[in-house]
Amino acid sequence: MRDRDKHEGRLFKRTQAAGNRHSRHNGSRIPKLAHTTSPSPRAASLRAPLMPGYLTKQQNIAVAGVDDLIIRSLLDLQQFSDPAGDAERIGISSATWPLFGMLWPSGAHLAARLALRPVLTGERILEIGCGLALASLVGHRRGADVTASDCHPLTADFLKENLRLNHLPPMKYRHGNWSITELEDTLEDEAGRRIVDGRFDLIMGSDLLYERDANATLAAFIGLHASPAAEVWIVDPDRGNRAAFNRQMGERGFQMREERLDQIAFDDIAAYKGRLLIYRFNDA
Repeated sequence: MRDRDKHEGRLFKRTQAAGNRHSRHNGSRIPKLAHTTSPSPRAASLRAPLMPGYLTKQQNIAVAGVDDLIIRSLLDLQQFSDPAGDAERIGISSATWPLFGMLWPSGAHLAARLALRPVLTGERILEIGCGLALASLVGHRRGADVTASDCHPLTADFLKENLRLNHLPPMKYRHGNWSITELEDTLEDEAGRRIVDGRFDLIMGSDLLYERDANATLAAFIGLHASPAAEVWIVDPDRGNRAAFNRQMGERGFQMREERLDQIAFDDIAAYKGRLLIYRFNDA
């Protein structure tokens, strides 16, 4: 976790702290975090069901092309709560536990890119390793058929809360853990959770290559759920595992092109170095 935090950096610069220890508000421009006031007692009570043992914050996120989004996230990377051992049972350690609940620069770039993509009738979109699902929320707000997926036990709860905060209708969510072999015709895992099923026309994710994947489980998962004409978007902050992933995708019939997403630091925006990896099947 610490390697990821150091490598990705934080996109959002802290600008002020609210008077309530349960919330801090940050601000930046791309995506823009609007300054907000300290939460009212009613607002504080609404977040209580999401906070058994951990603290959260709320931010207003501006992504060009959609209305601002209100995002509830973990307060910081020090948060941890796994009283029933749900995360531990699927291999999520205390060090990696909070990663799902933070807004990361690569996720913001993915959301900004999806906001520019035309919404196509009948197209199915899958976000893998979605975390707070910012890109999925952007697509959902624009009317796209989006399914968000992750393996963290709390992802679905945060997604429901952020849908509620933004007055959005329910969105499809599936448990997605590519480190576990899945059968194409299976709809639930051993714990009874609905898992990713079917094929999708766009599969997207951000900062997924921060660990070695010698068994090519991520590439296999993508190949299992990609339609014949699918496009795959991976926003990657120049990680060392990219070359191995490209090779694994190539072995499954994908060809890749990339676009640089670098931005220089200005005002309160942190510098970013990364790229959008775009994969399609060779015969698509």
